[in-house]
Amino acid sequence: MPDLRLDGPINILVLLGITLPEVSDTDLQKIRAAAPPGSTINVVAKMRDAAAAAGDADVILGLLPESLFNAAPRLRWFHAIASGVDMFLYPAMRDSQVVLTGEKGLVGGHLADTGFGLLLALTRQIATSIRLGSTSWQAREAMRVKEIELEELTMGIIGFGGTGRAMARRAVAFGMNVLALDEWPVAPSDGVREVWSRERLPELLAASDVVAICCPLTTETRGLFNDAAFDRMKRGAFLINVTRGEIMDGYALVRALQDGRCAGAGLDVAPQEPLPVEHQLWTLDNVVMTPHTAGASQYRAKRNLERFCENLRRARMGEPLLGVVDKKLGY
Repeated sequence: MPDLRLDGPINILVLLGITLPEVSDTDLQKIRAAAPPGSTINVVAKMRDAAAAAGDADVILGLLPESLFNAAPRLRWFHAIASGVDMFLYPAMRDSQVVLTGEKGLVGGHLADTGFGLLLALTRQIATSIRLGSTSWQAREAMRVKEIELEELTMGIIGFGGTGRAMARRAVAFGMNVLALDEWPVAPSDGVREVWSRERLPELLAASDVVAICCPLTTETRGLFNDAAFDRMKRGAFLINVTRGEIMDGYALVRALQDGRCAGAGLDVAPQEPLPVEHQLWTLDNVVMTPHTAGASQYRAKRNLERFCENLRRARMGEPLLGVVDKKLGY
């Protein structure tokens, strides 16, 4: 556990972003109450203003591109407002003594909501009906032939953190059986009897009617879903991905969707973002996509600000922080 003790006044820089669009006066009062007495708080909305203020910053809440990191020589702690932190793990940050915390464990519910929305759009032909519009009645019989229900099917979850557990809860509510694996030994819960190790990935793929990617992007997971992985999947299984698109080989995914190894894909994230207009994924009827919007929630900013304030309090007391990211592992 990284050591962070804030026992005197500090300078806090808050950089607003898509998941933290504003900090209200009430929020500022909460941050001041949690921070060491005499601390200063500077809230900015533009990167150029953040760069100008970063020289005095001991703590940054928001985003931390490498240019901002380089402008903040006094930085001791960065609290991210992005659930995926791979973008901040450039060598200088990764190898520094700066503590990294974030939303780890806080974002599962809304990601899982989108995951199941995408799955239902495929299995209940909702996406097809919307796409066809008024002509959908002419395709009614063909759509009914393709519709399946989730009862008694098996969902295999890759990555059993906050998002994976939220997906498991929803799967159980739909009457599904749930398998899960994780990089580390974690306790089973939410309908999962045993969390498998990564070595059992081929077994999980072969047994799953729906495969849900719920893991972070790391060196080990980048390109995990390649041709070999799709060969191991139960033929006709569905793929859902609401975490990181680079976990999938986009061309391998297209091949699997075209030859029937994968019945359909529900994607909130893409192998490249934004996905080029000429990419074949846009042309496939068995693909439904949202533009990396699963992270949105009316509760998200509030939850993360509460964690940041709690971590300020903990840092003053020398207590372990919440949501700490192991910078070497990437999560």
